[in-house]
Amino acid sequence: MAKVCDVCGKGPVFGHNVSHANNKTRRVWYPNLHKVTANKEGRTVRMKVCSRCLRSGWVTKAA
Repeated sequence: MAKVCDVCGKGPVFGHNVSHANNKTRRVWYPNLHKVTANKEGRTVRMKVCSRCLRSGWVTKAA
């Protein structure tokens, strides 16, 4: 399952955990995705959408 928003394409971001002793270990930040049934071009489709796209109204949820 790809952890990517179907609307904006936002995906995982990679970086480091940095301890107080400045030790670095790899880590990942994932987007806040929700499985939503939405109207897309007149059809109801299941989509994975990030919370920002839902909040901004870029997705119309199916009734």
